[in-house]
Formats: sequence, structure tokens, C-alpha cells
Amino acid sequence: MSKEPADVIIGPVSSESALERVERENKLTFIVSMRSNKADIKWAVEKLYGVKVKSVRTMITTGSEKKAVVALEKEFSAPELATKLGLL
Repeated sequence: MSKEPADVIIGPVSSESALERVERENKLTFIVSMRSNKADIKWAVEKLYGVKVKSVRTMITTGSEKKAVVALEKEFSAPELATKLGLL
């Protein structure tokens, strides 16, 4: 891949529902580049944050942003990563 991880991940989402997902489901939510696909997002999250990604779900918001919900493998803690990112 010729992209940099920072070109794929724009930033984390800190909405109430996103923070609930961190606590309950071990998932993080990010705003991502419209041109990125699930494989790009998985690669970028693993490179930037040093975690293993279990799955990626994407959606386009009404504000024309692309959101990705990233589930982490069990051995990695989403609340711990969210704290490092300043979300919690």
C-alpha cells in the first residue's frame, strides 16, 4: 500500500453511542477517508495503534462522512486505547 495510515484514519468519534460501544462491545469508531476500504482501515488501525482488528463495519453518514466501527480482538482493550486517544 502506498498510503500512510494517517491518510486513512481522520480521527476518532466521541459521541455517546460510540463511547457506549467502547465499553460494552470492545469497539472503536473512527471517521475515515471516503476512498478507503475495509482492508485499508484495518491496516491503518493496526499500524497506528498497535492492536489486532477483528472486524470493520463502515457507513456513510448524512453529513457525507465515512464512519468505521472497528472491533478489536479480545486480547486488546478498546477502553484502554480510547483513554490513550483522550476519549475517556
